[in-house]
Amino acid sequence: MRRLFGLLMGFAILFSYSVQAQGRAALEDALRRDIERARERVFPALVNILVVDRYFDGGRAQYSLGGGSGVIVSPDGLVLTNYHVASDAVRIFCTLSTGERLEAEALHHDALTDLSVLRLKLPPNAPKREFPYAPLGDSDTLKTGDYVLAMGNPLLLASSVTLGIVSNPKRVFLNPFNQEIEGAEFERGDRSGMLTRWIQHDALILPGNSGGPLVNLQGEVVGINQLGGSGIGFAIPSRIARAVLEQVRRTGRVERGWLGFRAMPVEKMRRTDGVLVAAITPGSPAEQAGLQPGDIVLRIDGKPTNARFPEEIPLVYLQIAELPIGKTVAIEYLRNGERKTAQAQVERMEPYYGDEDEFRTLGCTARDITRPMARASRLPEAGVQITGIRPGYPLDTAEPKLNVGDAIVRYGERAIRNLQDLREAIDAHNDQENIPIVFQRRTETLITVIRNRPPSPPSPNVELPKAWLGVRTQVITQPVAQALGDPNLKGFRITEVLPYTEASKAGLQVGDLIVALNGEPLEAFRTQDARDLERRIERLPIGETATLTIVRNGTRQEVRVVMEPSPAAAEAARSVRQNELDFAVRDITPLDRMRNRWREDQQGVLVTEVPNGSWGQLAGLRNGDLILAINEQPIQTVQDFQQAMQTVVQQQPPVVILYVLRDRETSFVFIEPDWKEITQ
Repeated sequence: MRRLFGLLMGFAILFSYSVQAQGRAALEDALRRDIERARERVFPALVNILVVDRYFDGGRAQYSLGGGSGVIVSPDGLVLTNYHVASDAVRIFCTLSTGERLEAEALHHDALTDLSVLRLKLPPNAPKREFPYAPLGDSDTLKTGDYVLAMGNPLLLASSVTLGIVSNPKRVFLNPFNQEIEGAEFERGDRSGMLTRWIQHDALILPGNSGGPLVNLQGEVVGINQLGGSGIGFAIPSRIARAVLEQVRRTGRVERGWLGFRAMPVEKMRRTDGVLVAAITPGSPAEQAGLQPGDIVLRIDGKPTNARFPEEIPLVYLQIAELPIGKTVAIEYLRNGERKTAQAQVERMEPYYGDEDEFRTLGCTARDITRPMARASRLPEAGVQITGIRPGYPLDTAEPKLNVGDAIVRYGERAIRNLQDLREAIDAHNDQENIPIVFQRRTETLITVIRNRPPSPPSPNVELPKAWLGVRTQVITQPVAQALGDPNLKGFRITEVLPYTEASKAGLQVGDLIVALNGEPLEAFRTQDARDLERRIERLPIGETATLTIVRNGTRQEVRVVMEPSPAAAEAARSVRQNELDFAVRDITPLDRMRNRWREDQQGVLVTEVPNGSWGQLAGLRNGDLILAINEQPIQTVQDFQQAMQTVVQQQPPVVILYVLRDRETSFVFIEPDWKEITQ
């Protein structure tokens, strides 16, 4: 009986294990089906974004490559991505899941939510079409533990998906000491977080995933991934993304209401309703309405404003942001236990930083001054702030000196309110040599004068030719002499014989040891004697035949060489800078042909400078490249180069094709400039 009972128990346990295993398998199959459904719904709308970013450094505009992810959210090709992916872009290229590459235009950048709205551009004369798109879901329905998929292009590798769960659907970043909300800060200083409660999840995201969709298992976009690392990811909720998208669709921009007070939660004050006024911005609607730090705001425009905990503060700011601009609203608040009401007119929320641009002829970069900048940094509201000065250019000649951070309020005879005023003033004073500038530095208003002249090209260093021997040599030091088997050797060992020279014609070879010149022994044996042979050659008449005593394979012999004139140095060659694409070239010299082992009749112009961040550097142009043709037009001299580039600047082709000789092999460099930016 006991044995029978044991057998029955064993069967029961095995049956239970089998049922559990079948249940797990069913759950895994269901999850796999859900993942496949979500992937098939969203993957066709995923885009890989490559951008040409413009940034400002050293008083000039520079360019770099960047990238991220995005998702198509409408059949007419609207794309959502991160502000920090696309905000500085002058060219945006989107690669679709099919491999098709389309250029995109930015419709609006919204720093406050770290979102950008793009539109895919069809090629010229292409018929209209509908794009595959992903639907936006409701991020407010997300719960801790829900499965989510992070889709994007990690490390710019196309079309990736990772699985995770929602860790916290309402995450805010807090200062642990005073419980104030802190935002995410971008490289340029813009901040995001005032309006956002992030979706925290553990689906792996890496650099390149920024801007990609966070997707629920129904195949809906519930967030736009923004930050990640160490197994933690953060996404902007689709509720915020939808509001931004709808405003851009409707008006082409995003506008938000602003009252000008900083809010804090009231839980520390033993309250469950209202929001604490922590600070008032000078000149703001809140100040004009009479609000003070310490007030408890209860209602705005008839709606409760409750932030008991820090996670509720973004909801208060969102409530204010949605107020109609220009509307006068009632603010109900408590002060010292007394209930009061004030009236405030809603203003438009302004970004902290104004637009920035380069002024190439002046040699500087500057930005518009916004009211928030003016309040925070004691700057005038009318004017432009200098952000960089390029050495050697007119603004660098100012007496007294101008500094980064100074605000230009007058240029010559013209008052300056913004960047456009400065552009027009520069054009109006183009022929004036000395230009006065009025500027503000902190609390001082100063005047300076600049010399309105572009930097002069360096003068050619022209020297009279001297006698020259077309070889390179090394001193036969004592260690070298011992290595050659004769400790008493002195003189020079030939390390290179340059082609097309009299030395080459005379039969000199690498490894020959020059021990005497015209019968006079060479006593060089120290490294500081390296120029002794060169100096003695230079004293000989050009055209004279000199006798070199050499040792070759242990045998002494004499070689007669005609002294030829020294070839022109690179400094004597004509040079020119191409301002729009920002690189410099010069004519090649006979010495260039010899040292690079080019043909004796080789033509072209040699690239001598490709600054970091220039369009040339971005396309892969290098110092030392020999440009042979531009857009199939042969280039032999600097004059040819200038004529070809003048045509290019006039025609502004989308791609400038340089045919170059590099490291003894030909190659192509494709420069794709943004002509609108560099010719304005």
